[in-house]
Amino acid sequence: MQEARPSRTAMRVAMRRAAHQIFDAPPRVLDDPLALPIVGGEAVAKLEMAPTLQRGRVARALRAFMAVRSRVAEDALARAVDRGVAQYVILGAGLDTFPYRNPYPHSTLRVFEVDHPATQAWKRRRLEAAAIAVPASVTFAPVDFERQTLTDGLDAAGFNRHAPAFFSWLGVTMYLSDDAFASTLAYVASTPAGGGLVFDYAVPRKSLGWMSRLALDAMARRVARAGEPFRTFFDPSALRDRLLKAGFRPVEDLGPDELNARYFTGRPDGLRVSGNLGRIASAEI
Repeated sequence: MQEARPSRTAMRVAMRRAAHQIFDAPPRVLDDPLALPIVGGEAVAKLEMAPTLQRGRVARALRAFMAVRSRVAEDALARAVDRGVAQYVILGAGLDTFPYRNPYPHSTLRVFEVDHPATQAWKRRRLEAAAIAVPASVTFAPVDFERQTLTDGLDAAGFNRHAPAFFSWLGVTMYLSDDAFASTLAYVASTPAGGGLVFDYAVPRKSLGWMSRLALDAMARRVARAGEPFRTFFDPSALRDRLLKAGFRPVEDLGPDELNARYFTGRPDGLRVSGNLGRIASAEI
């Protein structure tokens, strides 16, 4: 993202999650009562004025993936909490609403939101405008990665590096350099056993069919115009080996077939993930 400007893609992602609440039949893959308030009335009106567009194949597939990646992360978090994990770190939090609908008491789960200071300040203004209360369990950890490390930011926020933690890292890795990805992965791997990590990633263009290549090219142009170009892609097999080598296990990698079988079977509206542009990796420490 660009200096001193909030992430544009964060708003676009939030609008996809909001559209899921408006246009898709219950039960929703991600039931998020704060998805509409956080984007605001103007954005909701914009969505509702273009129902035909929102019911198109591309729009449906994109919001299906945006919704399901959050659901995968929250399901994995629930398993981590059952294992006794009491710290949740959201890397690149954007307009994620989990911290404000967190079902766990403060004593059970503390949430750290990590993001660029400009994006975080913008989010806090949106929370105030929407009258969304910030619970005591939430700690904001602004990190400018040009000047700080993740370690610096989390230490300053009171994160306990000697206790297990669960990390979600959604909609971020494709914008990073490989070095930045590796350093964050190493940090997560250095935390105590019992925690875990969920992140989504993009696969190399050459591994896609022609229709998926067209979709990737269109998306890449869009995010590049927003000043946040795609930079890093991973082959699923090589990424799995990399996670295992870093000390993560077990490792689960979910593509469209696995996601549709787990979360979209029998839906009355036919909503599903299509193409293979994005995948979701889940691993324990």
